[in-house]
Amino acid sequence: MMSRARAVLASIRLANSLRPGTRALLTQVSRSSPSPALPSAHPHAFLFNLYERFRFSTKPDSILDLVAANRWSAELENQLGDINPVLNHETVVYVLKKLDRDPVKASSFFHWASGRDGFDPNSSLYSMLLRILGKKEWTKQFWFTLKKMKEQGFYLDEETYVTILGVFKKEKMASNAMALTHFYKRMIEENGRDSVVKKLVELVLGKAGSSEAVKTLADMNIAFSDTMVIRILKELRNYPAKARTFFDCVGRCPDYKHNTVTYNAIARVLGREDSIVEFWSVVEEMKSLGHEMDLDTYIKVSRQFQKSKMMHDAVKLYEFMMDGPYRPSVQDCSTLLRSISATEKPDLDLVFRVARKYESTGNCLSKAAYDGIHRSLTSVGAFDEAEKIFQVMRNAGYEPDNITHSQLVFGLCKAKRLDEACVVLDKMEEHGCIPDIKTWTILIQGHCAANEVEKALFLFAKMMERGIDADADLLDVLINGFISQSKIDGAYQLFFELVNKAHIRPWQATFKNLIDKLLGVRQLDEAMELLRLMKKQNYPAYPEPFVRHISRFGTVHDASEFLKALSVKDYPSVSAYVYVLESFFKEGRQSEAKDLLYKCPHHIRQHPIVSVLFN
Repeated sequence: MMSRARAVLASIRLANSLRPGTRALLTQVSRSSPSPALPSAHPHAFLFNLYERFRFSTKPDSILDLVAANRWSAELENQLGDINPVLNHETVVYVLKKLDRDPVKASSFFHWASGRDGFDPNSSLYSMLLRILGKKEWTKQFWFTLKKMKEQGFYLDEETYVTILGVFKKEKMASNAMALTHFYKRMIEENGRDSVVKKLVELVLGKAGSSEAVKTLADMNIAFSDTMVIRILKELRNYPAKARTFFDCVGRCPDYKHNTVTYNAIARVLGREDSIVEFWSVVEEMKSLGHEMDLDTYIKVSRQFQKSKMMHDAVKLYEFMMDGPYRPSVQDCSTLLRSISATEKPDLDLVFRVARKYESTGNCLSKAAYDGIHRSLTSVGAFDEAEKIFQVMRNAGYEPDNITHSQLVFGLCKAKRLDEACVVLDKMEEHGCIPDIKTWTILIQGHCAANEVEKALFLFAKMMERGIDADADLLDVLINGFISQSKIDGAYQLFFELVNKAHIRPWQATFKNLIDKLLGVRQLDEAMELLRLMKKQNYPAYPEPFVRHISRFGTVHDASEFLKALSVKDYPSVSAYVYVLESFFKEGRQSEAKDLLYKCPHHIRQHPIVSVLFN
C-alpha cells in the first residue's frame, strides 16, 4: 500500500513538472473514494492516472456484461428475463456493435430481443445483424435472418447490400451473391415501396421551398412509416438541405411522429461539412426529445468528420457521446487521437480534450491512447513534453515500444534534428527494444526528405548489417530519395540491385514512378527493362507513358520492342497495336506508322480496325 501511494505521489509530481502549454488529465486514484481535483497552474494542465479502474462490477449488472460473459443458452435467457432490461433501438445497436466479432451470440441476442414485449426491430437493426452474419461460415443464419426481415416488411439498405455482395464475391460464393441480388431487388420493390419512394424523392428534389413541399405531401395523403422515411433520407444523402426539409415536412404530418430511428437516419445524412450547422441542430433537438444517438451512427459520422479533417466536430461529437449512456470504445478514443495527430498541425487542445473526457468516465488511458498523445507532441516538436509522457507511460506499466519510438524518430526528422533521431535507435537497442523495419524506414525517409541521401544509404547499410531485410516500403523511400535529387541513374541501379539480390517485390507505384522519370530523361531502354520486370511480377502493363514517348521521339524498332515487352508469352491485344499506330498518326508520323504496320503479325495487319485506320 505504501509503495502504491509513493507511486501515485511520484506521478503527480511528474505530471505537475510539465511546463506551461502542456495539458494534463486529472483522474481519480480510486473509484470508490475519488480524490478532489488538484488546482492547475494552467488551464490546459492535466494529470495522468497510473492505475486501472474497475469498469464492471464482479457480477455483471448490465445487459452487455451479462451477454458478453456467458455462452448463449436457455439459462442466459432466463437471467436476462430476471433483470428485465429496458430494450430500445439504441441499446440493441450498442450490444450488437460490441458483439460484431461473435456472430452466433449477436444473432441469438437479436432474435431474443425481437421477441420481447415493448421492442420492435427495424430495418437498420436487421441490416446491422446481416453485416455481422454476411460471411461464408454463417450463411445459414444469414439467410434465416434475411427471410425473417422480409416477412416483417423490412428491406435491406443499399450500403449493406453492396458490402455483403462484395464479401460473397470475394469468398467466391457465386450462388449466394446471385440469390442476394435477386432477394434485394424484390425487397426494395415490395417492402421498400420503390415507386412511391422514387416519386417522393423527385418531389423533394424538385421543390424549392419547404412550405410548398409540406402542402404537396399533405395533398398526397401518404401513410409514412419509419422504413419509408429512412429509405428516402438515404436517397437524399447527397442533398442534405433537401433531406432536412423532407424530415421536417414529415414530422408535421398528423399521423406520423419521428423517433430515435429516424433521428439517427437524418443525423447520418447531415454529418458533413456543408451541413454541419444543421447536424448539431438535429443532435440537440433529438437530445431534448429524449432520443439518443446510437453507436453505429456515431461511428459512421465520426469517421466522416475525421476523413474530412473536421477534427473540432469529431472531438465535440466524442464528448457528446461520452456524456451519454452509449459510450464509444477505447479503440474509438485511440482512433480519434491518431486522426488528430495525423493532421498537418495537430491541435494539442483537442488531443487533451479527448484524453480528459475518456478518463473522466472512470477509465484509464490505454497504450494506444498514450501513443496518440505522444504522436501529437512529437509532431509539433514538443519533445520535452514527449519525453515526460515516456516516463508517465512507463509508470503506468506501458513500456515504450517500436511504435512509440518511431513517433519520436518521425518528429525529430520532421524538425531536421537528424543526429538526435539516429541516437534514438542506439538508445532503443541499449534498452533491449530492437528497432524494426518500420522504425528504420522512418529514419531513412527523414534523411531522404532532408536531402541527406548519402546518409540514408549509410543507415540502410547499417540496418542490413543488423540482419533486417528491406521491404517494398523502404525501397520506395530510397527510390524517391534518389529521384528528389535528380539521380535517376542511381535510382535505377539501386532498384535492380535490391530486386535481384534482396528479392524485394516492389510496389506497382514504385515501378510507375521510376518508369516516368526514366522516360523523362529519354532512357527508354532502362524503362523497357522495368516494364519487362513489371510483367514478370504479374503487374498490369503500364503502356501510356511509353506510347507518348515513342510516338514523339522513338523509332519503329522502339515501338516493336515495346509491343513485345507488353506480353511475356503471347502477342499483345489488338487494341495495344491500334493505340501505338494511332499515336504515330496523331504526331504526324504516318511513315513510321506504315513501317510499323509491316512489322506487325499477319492477324493484326488483316484486322478490320487496322484496315479502317489505314483506309
